[in-house]
Formats: sequence, structure tokens, C-alpha cells
Amino acid sequence: MDHLIFRLAVSLAIGLLVGLERGWREREEPAGSRTAGIRTYALCGLLGGVSAELTRELDSPVFLVTTGIVYAAIFAIFKYREMVQDHDYSITSLIAALLVFALGALAVLGETAIAGAAAIATTGLLAARDRLHGMVHNMTWPELRSALLLLGMTVIVLPLLPNHTIDPYNSINPRQIWLFMVLTASISFAGYVAVKVVGPDKGIFFSAIGGALVSSTAVTIAFARRSALGEVPGLLAGGAALAAMVSLLRVMIICAIVAPALLEPLLPPALVASVVFCVGGIWLMRHGTQAPCESCVGNPFEFGPLLAFAGMFGIVSAFSGFLLYKVGPQSLYLVSAVAGIVDVDVPALNAARLAGGSLSLESAAQCILIAIGMNALGRVGFAAAAGTFAFSIRLAVITAGAILAGLATALALHEL
Repeated sequence: MDHLIFRLAVSLAIGLLVGLERGWREREEPAGSRTAGIRTYALCGLLGGVSAELTRELDSPVFLVTTGIVYAAIFAIFKYREMVQDHDYSITSLIAALLVFALGALAVLGETAIAGAAAIATTGLLAARDRLHGMVHNMTWPELRSALLLLGMTVIVLPLLPNHTIDPYNSINPRQIWLFMVLTASISFAGYVAVKVVGPDKGIFFSAIGGALVSSTAVTIAFARRSALGEVPGLLAGGAALAAMVSLLRVMIICAIVAPALLEPLLPPALVASVVFCVGGIWLMRHGTQAPCESCVGNPFEFGPLLAFAGMFGIVSAFSGFLLYKVGPQSLYLVSAVAGIVDVDVPALNAARLAGGSLSLESAAQCILIAIGMNALGRVGFAAAAGTFAFSIRLAVITAGAILAGLATALALHEL
């Protein structure tokens, strides 16, 4: 009995939640002039729950189906009269009422938590009407095209690609390469949206920090493309520098988890380089702010450069696998350098895994530092290839300063 009371209470709460939003939207209307308000929607949710429980007691779906049809017909008749009087052609309230009944029944027959979550999502969607309509009204064709393209890349193409290596050297994984493309496009699209919502400086900051938690290279390429489309190069270069700082800290966390002993030789130069990236990035963002014009916002992303980068990524991965296969483990320094151009996590994780075993701590630390340095240089190269000179030269100066500062710290520690 307690279990049933709880489920019926959820059915009632579902109607109350949706009815609250519907009643708030029509709060200026006189009482009795609307088909349904907060009380009616609450009773509709409870009606769905009671109908579902009676259907279970009778062990037949007929009662629930019949009640649902009669309920929908009565609500539709009253809503039609209201629409004729108000010259309104929206059936949102009718769909919401049907959904309240169905979710009320689901709360009793199925998963109560899912029904409650769906009710919250429904209410949020209804409440966001003005914002959603404004977004659609202001959306441009390049934005819509990019959103559809990104969804197609993620939902359609990605699951179809094989998730295993396809080359003799066990290095090229089509799904991983495509996933990197999706990641790059997602960062670019998210940064585009962030810039339009909160302005150029804050949007770039948040997209740089968030994207770098996954890949600073992807952030740099996305920002480089945006600089080529006319956005402020100083802001974008500052964001790329902050992304590089996050990348260094992420590698240190990986090493701390896999091989904590590596932190002693790695942490000082990595922290010094991180400080240089941080200071340089913040300075560029503070001094690079300009009021962007409409044409400076550009497109969320372009598909052609993404394909070109995917091809470059595959070539570097294949070369790394070839060296490891032909030369053997003694080529680890070279493998770390080559693999680090496009991804620092893989060579860092590989060296950390071997540290203290087949590879000494000092050698492992050197491999990781090589990968970090090559990754930084690789980002500058990608920036030069995909972005403007103003963007790439700013990033190159900060990167050179960070590498030199980290190298000097490492040499000083080695001398001690």
C-alpha cells in the first residue's frame, strides 16, 4: 500500500509540475477562461496513475487504453473551443496534457524515477519557449548546417566505423581518428555558442579550459580555424595557451595515478611551463579584447579542414606504429616524439606504464618530457597550418617561453 501511495503521489506531482508552468504562463487570464490550469493538470496526472493501477488489478490493458482515449477526446474538444475563441493554432497544451496522463500511468506501471525525470524535462522545455523561439529566429544557415553535420558525424558515422586497428602495425583505429574529428568539431561549435552567449573573452576562456580537459590539440586547431575566419587572434591565442596549461596538468595527473614516482623529475619543469602558459594566456586575453563585428563570428566549423587533420593524424599514428614495429622498444624516444605531435596522453601513459620496469624512471620521464615538448611544437605547427599568422606567432612565442623555462628547470634539477 505504501508503495502504491508513493507512485500515485508521483503521478500527482507530475501533473502539478507541468500545470505550474502552464498556469504561470497563463496567469494573466481570468479564472475559468482556460481549458486547464495547475489543478486540472494535477488531476490529469493522477487520473493516469489511477487508470494504470486499475488496469493492473484487472490484468487487462483495455481500461487504461479506453480511459486514455476518452480523456484525450474530452480535452481536445475543450481545447479546440479555446483555440477558436483565441484564434490560436498551437497544440502545445494538448500535447502536454496527453504527456501528463501518460507519465502518470508510467509512474505506476513502470519506472517512477524515469517518469519524474521526463516530467521535469517536459516542464523545462515548456518554460524555455521564448528562449528556444528566439534561438531559432536568430539561427543562421551555417549554424543549422554545422549542428546537423555534427550530429550526423556523431550519431550516424561514428558507430559504423570499426573500433580496431586496420593496419599491419597495429596503429590506425578508424573510430578513434573519427572521434578526434568529432571532438575537434564539438569544441569549435561549443566555443562558437559560448562566444555568442557570453561574449568573446569569456566564451573563449570556458571553451578552452573545458576542451583542454580532453585535447588541447583539438582546442588549438578549432581556435586556429576561427582566427582564419576573422575572429580576434589575441583572444584565441590566449585561450590556446590556457589549453596548453591544462594539458600539462592533465598529464601530471595521469602520471600521479600510474607511476607516482615520476612526479619527482616531471613536476617541477611541468609546473614552470604551466605557469608560463597561464601568465601568457591571461595576458593575451586581457590585452586582446576587441568588440567583435557580426562577420567576425564566422562559422561553427568547416568539414574540409577536419578531414585534412584526420588524414594527418592517421599518417603520424601509422609512422609511430611502424617505428615501434621495425625498430623495437629502443625507439621509444622517437616514438614518443612522433606520437606526441598529435596526442600527448598516449606516449605519456605508455612511458608511465613502463617506468620502473623495462624502462628506468629517468628514461620514462625523458620520454614524457619529449612527448610534452613535441606536442607543444605540434600545436604551433597546426596553428600555423590552420590559422592566421597573428594567431600562430602569439602562440609560438608563449610556447617557446614555456619550453625554454621547463627545459632550464629540468637541466637545473639534473645538475643538482
